[in-house]
Amino acid sequence: MPVATLLSTTLLLGLSNLFMTAAWYGHLKFLHDKPWWIAVLVSWGIAFFEYLIQVPANRLGATAMNFAQLKILQEVITLSVFAPFAVLVLGAKLGWNFAYAGLCMLGAVYFIFRG
Repeated sequence: MPVATLLSTTLLLGLSNLFMTAAWYGHLKFLHDKPWWIAVLVSWGIAFFEYLIQVPANRLGATAMNFAQLKILQEVITLSVFAPFAVLVLGAKLGWNFAYAGLCMLGAVYFIFRG
Protein backbone atom coordinates (compact mmCIF):
# COMPACT_ATOMS: atom_id res chain seq x y z
CA MET A 1 0.00 0.00 0.00
CA PRO A 2 1.55 3.34 -1.01
CA VAL A 3 2.22 5.44 2.08
CA ALA A 4 1.45 8.69 0.24
CA THR A 5 -2.00 7.41 -0.69
CA LEU A 6 -2.70 6.28 2.87
CA LEU A 7 -1.56 9.63 4.31
CA SER A 8 -3.49 11.69 1.76
CA THR A 9 -6.63 9.63 2.28
CA THR A 10 -6.29 9.88 6.06
CA LEU A 11 -5.80 13.66 6.00
CA LEU A 12 -8.74 14.21 3.64
CA LEU A 13 -11.00 11.92 5.67
CA GLY A 14 -9.93 13.72 8.84
CA LEU A 15 -10.88 17.07 7.35
CA SER A 16 -14.18 15.74 6.02
CA ASN A 17 -14.92 14.33 9.48
CA LEU A 18 -14.54 17.76 11.03
CA PHE A 19 -17.33 18.97 8.77
CA MET A 20 -19.38 15.82 9.34
CA THR A 21 -19.12 16.06 13.11
CA ALA A 22 -20.06 19.74 13.01
CA ALA A 23 -23.05 18.93 10.80
CA TRP A 24 -24.24 16.01 12.90
CA TYR A 25 -23.70 17.42 16.39
CA GLY A 26 -22.98 21.15 16.19
CA HIS A 27 -26.66 22.04 16.05
CA LEU A 28 -27.15 20.44 19.46
CA LYS A 29 -24.92 23.11 20.98
CA PHE A 30 -25.46 26.12 18.73
CA LEU A 31 -28.99 25.75 17.34
CA HIS A 32 -30.80 24.01 20.20
CA ASP A 33 -33.16 26.97 20.56
CA LYS A 34 -34.04 27.11 16.85
CA PRO A 35 -36.71 25.08 15.03
CA TRP A 36 -35.52 21.68 13.84
CA TRP A 37 -35.85 22.61 10.17
CA ILE A 38 -33.29 25.41 10.59
CA ALA A 39 -30.89 22.89 12.13
CA VAL A 40 -31.52 20.60 9.15
CA LEU A 41 -30.77 23.31 6.61
CA VAL A 42 -27.62 24.43 8.41
CA SER A 43 -26.47 20.82 8.81
CA TRP A 44 -27.08 20.10 5.12
CA GLY A 45 -25.07 23.17 4.22
CA ILE A 46 -22.15 21.97 6.33
CA ALA A 47 -22.49 18.39 5.06
CA PHE A 48 -22.17 19.64 1.48
CA PHE A 49 -18.57 20.62 2.21
CA GLU A 50 -17.98 17.32 3.98
CA TYR A 51 -19.01 15.45 0.83
CA LEU A 52 -16.80 17.64 -1.36
CA ILE A 53 -13.84 16.25 0.60
CA GLN A 54 -15.06 12.78 1.57
CA VAL A 55 -15.94 11.53 -1.92
CA PRO A 56 -12.50 12.28 -3.41
CA ALA A 57 -10.86 10.89 -0.26
CA ASN A 58 -12.71 7.59 -0.60
CA ARG A 59 -11.97 7.38 -4.32
CA LEU A 60 -8.28 7.94 -3.63
CA GLY A 61 -8.29 5.46 -0.75
CA ALA A 62 -10.03 2.83 -2.88
CA THR A 63 -7.01 2.80 -5.20
CA ALA A 64 -4.86 1.34 -2.43
CA MET A 65 -7.26 -0.22 0.10
CA ASN A 66 -10.17 -2.60 -0.05
CA PHE A 67 -13.58 -1.40 1.10
CA ALA A 68 -13.31 -2.95 4.57
CA GLN A 69 -9.96 -1.24 5.18
CA LEU A 70 -11.35 2.06 3.97
CA LYS A 71 -14.38 1.74 6.25
CA ILE A 72 -12.32 0.87 9.34
CA LEU A 73 -9.98 3.79 8.62
CA GLN A 74 -13.04 6.05 8.39
CA GLU A 75 -14.39 4.79 11.72
CA VAL A 76 -11.07 5.31 13.51
CA ILE A 77 -10.89 8.84 12.15
CA THR A 78 -14.50 9.46 13.16
CA LEU A 79 -13.81 8.47 16.77
CA SER A 80 -10.56 10.47 16.77
CA VAL A 81 -12.40 13.59 15.60
CA PHE A 82 -15.55 13.08 17.67
CA ALA A 83 -13.85 12.64 21.05
CA PRO A 84 -12.10 16.05 21.08
CA PHE A 85 -15.20 17.70 19.54
CA ALA A 86 -17.41 16.19 22.24
CA VAL A 87 -15.10 17.49 24.97
CA LEU A 88 -14.14 20.88 23.54
CA VAL A 89 -17.41 21.90 21.86
CA LEU A 90 -20.17 19.91 23.53
CA GLY A 91 -18.67 19.89 27.02
CA ALA A 92 -18.76 16.10 27.36
CA LYS A 93 -16.51 14.29 29.77
CA LEU A 94 -14.35 11.51 28.41
CA GLY A 95 -14.78 8.29 30.32
CA TRP A 96 -13.32 4.84 30.13
CA ASN A 97 -15.89 3.93 27.48
CA PHE A 98 -14.05 6.14 24.99
CA ALA A 99 -10.79 4.35 25.80
CA TYR A 100 -12.44 0.93 25.46
CA ALA A 101 -14.00 1.94 22.14
CA GLY A 102 -10.59 3.13 20.96
CA LEU A 103 -9.01 -0.18 21.90
CA CYS A 104 -11.72 -2.04 20.01
CA MET A 105 -11.07 0.16 16.98
CA LEU A 106 -7.33 -0.59 17.20
CA GLY A 107 -8.20 -4.28 17.20
CA ALA A 108 -10.38 -3.75 14.13
CA VAL A 109 -7.52 -1.94 12.40
CA TYR A 110 -5.13 -4.77 13.19
CA PHE A 111 -7.44 -7.49 11.88
CA ILE A 112 -8.57 -5.63 8.76
CA PHE A 113 -5.07 -4.48 7.70
CA ARG A 114 -3.06 -7.59 8.52
CA GLY A 115 -1.85 -9.64 5.57
